[in-house]
Amino acid sequence: MDWQYVDVEAEEQLCRVEYFGIKKLQEGQEIEFLVAMREFLHPPDPTMRFFAQADKQTNQKHVPYTPCGWGPNLHTALWECVQAIRKFPYEP
Repeated sequence: MDWQYVDVEAEEQLCRVEYFGIKKLQEGQEIEFLVAMREFLHPPDPTMRFFAQADKQTNQKHVPYTPCGWGPNLHTALWECVQAIRKFPYEP
């Protein structure tokens, strides 16, 4: 992980970004979400190094919500984001 040796200040929030795709099945349709996973070199909370965020909002007709998740590892942050995608309907 050579990128972790780049000389940056903590407030610059250097992170590695990786993408995942997931299809939400809703009313016979497939809605594709792209999830950006960020691994922070200096996370805002040292115990939560990974942050996942979907590219689409859900629950748009009521209170729009952008699915996301934090975690100490990639698995936890991604799982939290996927659970958040499932929680509310996609309402374009």
